[in-house]
Amino acid sequence: MANLFWKTKKGTAALVDTPFKTEEEFEKVVFDTTGLLEDMFLLKRQVRGGNKEGIPDIIGIDSDGSVCIIEMKNRDVDASIIPQVLKYAFWAETNPDSIKSLWLECETKPEEVHIEWDSLQVRILIIAPTILRSTLDLVNKINYPVELIEVKRWVEGGNEFLLVNRLEQEAKPARQRRPVTGLRVYDVEFYKSERNSKSVDDFLRYAREIEELVAKKGWQLEKKFNRGYCGFKAGFFNAFGVSWWGTKSFGFFVKISEAEAKRLTPSPDDYSDRWKEAYYRIVPGKTRTAAMLSVFSFAYRKRAGSA
Repeated sequence: MANLFWKTKKGTAALVDTPFKTEEEFEKVVFDTTGLLEDMFLLKRQVRGGNKEGIPDIIGIDSDGSVCIIEMKNRDVDASIIPQVLKYAFWAETNPDSIKSLWLECETKPEEVHIEWDSLQVRILIIAPTILRSTLDLVNKINYPVELIEVKRWVEGGNEFLLVNRLEQEAKPARQRRPVTGLRVYDVEFYKSERNSKSVDDFLRYAREIEELVAKKGWQLEKKFNRGYCGFKAGFFNAFGVSWWGTKSFGFFVKISEAEAKRLTPSPDDYSDRWKEAYYRIVPGKTRTAAMLSVFSFAYRKRAGSA
């Protein structure tokens, strides 16, 4: 059993590796932890009904409008889980009306999320305390985006600490890589198929300006394009980025609390309690990315644990 040592100004405390007692407890802790799955809205748990097979227990919708198949196991997981979740993904693709019914029945759904019911995008998340690294080899050969997430718990007195680790494939020489087909690419062509062409050019320019600012400051952030935004991630979570508001309009988003946003300059134009992010409207040609430096800097330090 491993121990985690927590060093504070008051001294050093030993945290004990404390496994979850049941899968139900594991599931509850994960989903009650605000921000752990920050861009996802859970439609329903225990979707399974009767003796039907191939139907997932948990379904979510992310901020891009993708259907999220979530499989949680309170045990070590290996590649044998992949055929199971692939059945769930196939069910989601072939039963859009069932998912649409869940969506329409939900009274608290985020109205700003757009879902293409005729061409659902499916995302798979596998969450367990330990996932064998060999699972990555199989994940990289399938045509769905799959995230492997380890969640472990340490306890000290009445405090609980969750270690969240997203498994990623180590880089291999180009000759060993195999192209992955079927995954949607969010590029200029894709954005212009859904948005105003001139707005897409401006959106990508502001994304580049943020990237240049990040590089200049030496911040350890990864840029990632999605259907509705371009985010800059600190590990598993976004710190800030630029997101679409409509077919023409867009703005900066920053992952900070509303109280924090109000203390910083510039002030936000809007705030989302659901996604826990502040919004700042961009007027192309007038809005300067550099004006967001203090807000971006705060969000980065917060994600890096130094705010």
